[in-house]
Amino acid sequence: MNPTKKLVYLALLTGQSLALFLLEGLIPLPFLAPGAKLGLANLITLIALYTLPRWQDAALVLFLRILLASLFGGGPTILLYSLSGGILSFAAMALLKKSGRFTPLGISSAGGFCHHIGQLLAASFIIGGPQLFAYLPILGPCGLLTGFLLGGTAAKILVYLNLIHPFGAPSP
Repeated sequence: MNPTKKLVYLALLTGQSLALFLLEGLIPLPFLAPGAKLGLANLITLIALYTLPRWQDAALVLFLRILLASLFGGGPTILLYSLSGGILSFAAMALLKKSGRFTPLGISSAGGFCHHIGQLLAASFIIGGPQLFAYLPILGPCGLLTGFLLGGTAAKILVYLNLIHPFGAPSP
């Protein structure tokens, strides 16, 4: 991929990710725990991990989306929680993908779970204690479920793009 095409592709992925993040903000969710979301923008992060040649490029898409989303509708608090959850989630997904042993379903599920762990770590640091980890029995399954659903969606897209076989193995 030449540098111009790569730059345009990175911009498109960032724009799609930001659009999904902003769209998600319009969906009222009656969750039991504060901060629980669907994580729709993670769909683009997962696709970026599979379609970009380097994990650093996918991380750039994630970082730009978090930065822009915080500027458009969050502020420093949203930036802190999004970064902490996003970095831990991305690290888990990138490592699992690199291992070659996991499908997009497993990778995305782990990402959803780790995102909540990262946010709870940041919140615990801010309040000075681990009390907020009491939300993990609620947030953890939410992250696993939404990650699984987004991973299934990503897998369908990746099969369509001929990047993986229908059962999740990379295409030759």
